[in-house]
Formats: sequence, C-alpha cells, structure tokens
Amino acid sequence: MHTWSSPRWNHRTRTGTRTGPRTRATARVTGALVAAVALLVSACSSGSSTMSSGGTAEAALAALPRATPAALSPYYTQHLSWRSCGAPGFQCATMKAPLDYADPGAGDVRLAVARKKATGKGKPLGSLLVNPGGPGGSAIAYLQQYAGIGYPADVRARYDMVAMDPRGVARSEPVACLSGRQMDTFTQSDTTPDDQPETNALVGEYKHFAESCGAHSARLLRHVSTVEAARDMDILRAVLGDPKLNYVGASYGTFLGATYAGLFPHRVGRVVLDGAMDPDLDARKLNLEQTAGFETAFQAFARDCVRQTDCPLGHKGTTPAQVGDHLTAFFRTLDAHPVPADHRTLTESLATTGVIAAMYDQATWGQLREALSSAMKNKDGAGLLALSDSYYERDANGHYSNLMMANAAVNCLDLPPAFTSPEQVEKALPEFEKASPVFGAGLAWASLNCAYWPVKATGRPHRIEAKGAAPIVVVGTTRDPATPYPWAQSLARQLSSGRLLTYVGDGHTAYGRGSTCIDSAIDAYLLHGTPPAHGKRCS
Repeated sequence: MHTWSSPRWNHRTRTGTRTGPRTRATARVTGALVAAVALLVSACSSGSSTMSSGGTAEAALAALPRATPAALSPYYTQHLSWRSCGAPGFQCATMKAPLDYADPGAGDVRLAVARKKATGKGKPLGSLLVNPGGPGGSAIAYLQQYAGIGYPADVRARYDMVAMDPRGVARSEPVACLSGRQMDTFTQSDTTPDDQPETNALVGEYKHFAESCGAHSARLLRHVSTVEAARDMDILRAVLGDPKLNYVGASYGTFLGATYAGLFPHRVGRVVLDGAMDPDLDARKLNLEQTAGFETAFQAFARDCVRQTDCPLGHKGTTPAQVGDHLTAFFRTLDAHPVPADHRTLTESLATTGVIAAMYDQATWGQLREALSSAMKNKDGAGLLALSDSYYERDANGHYSNLMMANAAVNCLDLPPAFTSPEQVEKALPEFEKASPVFGAGLAWASLNCAYWPVKATGRPHRIEAKGAAPIVVVGTTRDPATPYPWAQSLARQLSSGRLLTYVGDGHTAYGRGSTCIDSAIDAYLLHGTPPAHGKRCS
C-alpha cells in the first residue's frame, strides 16, 4: 500500500483493501496497505506451472531466448526523445512497447520514462532503474520525489537514476475504472459483513468495480501482467544502452525484478530486491501469510503503545491481545455508529485501512495513537481518515490517482483469485481470524476482490531460479507487515544466485530507513559489485 509523508519513501505491499493486495514503496508517509496478491508470472509468457497440494508451485519460470525476435527489433532499437520535466535535472521521454508480446503487430503501449543523469566525476556505472512497488505505484514519482534526490550521493554520482511507470500505471496509459465519488463509495464498503444483505452489498461493490474497469480499460486490461512489465524493462535497458540491468525494487517491485531475472538471467547486473515477495505461493496463501504479517506488526505496535502516556488502547501492563480486543471493540462501534471527519464520515472500513497503513512504518505509530485518541475519545475521525486517504491516494478535492485501479488490474491478472465465492470466504474465516484476530476477517473478505474480474488470470505461482544470473541481493525485515520475512528467505533460496540480507527490526523494507549496516552493505554492492556475505544480519 502506499502513502506520502516526508521526503523519504517507504516501500509497501498491499493486502486487504477493496481492490486486493498490493506491494509498494511510498514516501515515508502515513500509511500503506498490503496488496500481496499482485505477484505471479504470466503463464502465457513464461510457461505453465502446476500447483502442489500445499499451495506452492512445482515449476520454475523459464528464461526467454537470448536472441531478440525480429518482430521486436523496432522496439529494441528505438530512440528516446528526452525533454526537461519536473524538478531541475530531471528528463522525461516516452517509450513504445508492444501491447501484446505474442502479437507485436497488434499495436503499441506508450510508457513514460524519466531519468536524472549521474552527477559525479567517477567512472559511470550506467543506469539504475528503480521501482517502489504497488502494483500501481508511480516509479517516476518515486524517482522525482525520493530516489533521484535522496539515494546516497555516491550512488547518484555514478548512476543515471531511471524510472518507468509500468503499463497501466500513472503516466503509462493508466487503467481507469471509477470516478472519485464512486471510489469514495467503494472504499467505504463494509468488508466485515454481518449478514446476507451486507454480504450481497460487498459482492455488488466488487462486481461494479470489476465491470467498470472492463468498460473503461478494455484494450489494456489483458496486458498489464508482471511478465509484460518485466519485458518492457528489457526494452528500456536496451534503448538506454546498458548491456545489463541494474535495479532496485521494493515490495511488489521485488516480484517485478525477480521476474525480470527469471526471464533474462544473462542480462542481470546489480539487482537489489528489498521487502521481497514470494512468487512460489498462490493468492490464498499469500493473503493468509500477509494477514499474519500484519498481526506481527500490530503486536509490536501494541507493546510500544502501552508504554506511551497517550495510548488510547491500554496502559502499562495491558497485553497485546487486550490491546487488540480494545481496537476490535472500537471497530465494531464504528460499524454501527460511524463518526464525523472533516465533513465526511469515518466508517469501520476506512478506520481499519488507516490503522493498517500505519503498520508499515513505526515512525507513524505516534500519529496513529493521536488519530485513535481523537476518534475514540473526541468522536473526531479526521486523523484516521487522513491515514486512509493517503493510502488510497485521495486528495482533498476527492480525486484519486489510478493506484487502486492499476493495483487490481495487475493482481487479478497475475494470479487466479484467492476465493471465487462468499461461501469460500466464510469457510476460510476461522483460519484468517486465527492469523490475525484484529484484521483477519476484513482481509479474508478483501481477498474476494478478483473473483469477479472481467479478464481471466494469465499467471500462476512458480519458483524463480534465474540460473546463470549475477548475484542478486534479497533484503528481508524480520517484522515486516506487508512482505513477511519468510518470503525473503524463500526467494533467496529459489534464486540460484540469491544473497539474503536480513534487517532485524520493524517496518516495511530496510534500505534507506536508518540502518547504517543495511545501507552500507547495499551501497557497496551497487558501487563495487560486492554482495553481502551469506547470512549477513543487521539491526
């Protein structure tokens, strides 16, 4: 999920919001929700895979041929026309890619690209492509607002910092679905239905969202998979003149980067995957494990909260379970009696989104305590609503970015749905509520979002091995809410050249978040090609 809040970005994945899971990096904001489901490789481009009984894949993503097909040659040899854009020093261009890689003659998709040239006098290292995750997060916004000005000076001195909004995202032919008013209704929908009418209403919202996306984005909707986005990255690598791809991806951006490595292992340069996704899992297992990840983060928040004098959920001696009970009781009260918030209304669903958003970064825990206190004690929901709005990228005028639309479009194409009926969700509720007593029910129902999607999923879970690739650094945080640490462990094992770098701590992702140990290890790899030692751990 995602939100902006300071010049520093935080990486996020998204789980149970109305459009389903998402993973992304965002400005160190106030919030973000996970959308885990957004990940797996498209069978049409990568070969089929079969599932084991445990919900994991038995097949590995197959590499594409080294030789560029003749039909794609015009794309690989195109010239970009750069122009000044955004802040001083940034340039933008438009790149063409085939809408359908299986039929390059069927038309093009126009992709927005931005860069900031290397600023130093040392030997240039080529381009460094960055992606903050989502899916649906704008890589160009991330470049211009953080990476291009906030990455370590030595890195910016040696690399041209580059970003491309993936197909369907932001400036790259964005997926369109609902109006601002319709999105307001959608994000307020009750994802913890108490009876059949409420269940029917939630299903109706999911169907309306899906039908609207199909009506407004029919041309693109079948062609926004992660595999296609990874293939677009290889075209960009070629037109930039780089023999290999250097890349830093966060959250969902790790799945995008790992997919690139699986398809083009011989073109892997220095690749960092921070806040890793596990491509080996199906949608149901991804959502369930992410639900447990949010519970881990909430327990850490609860332990910290009761040590603070302004904690509205308990006091010293209150257990995390009791803190959770108090929050659940507050949510139930909101379900029956929403509270006002700046001429709007804070509902149970919006409040839940606001709380989950704050789990991404412990720096927002103080803001969350204040927001909860205002809502619980003063009946003022403005603080929680602000956290929720930042996650959904809703501005003060009621306009939304296309983040939520693109997120659903990619997620629902990359994997078959976690559930295909309300009955399946109801059967799974005990398992999800066990994983998280506070968030489990809502995240289970949110996992129904792809059931009514107008386009059939083309992807399936499978391993990514990238045999023959240069060392790939996989970064995991032990109490990451959106991309649980075992996912990083799994991806590092799958990759033939994976190196696991562990941050022992809280929050989503690790690079640039205050650990000198993590930052120096990644900087050394990017600047000198020296990967961290096997099993390196930082705090």
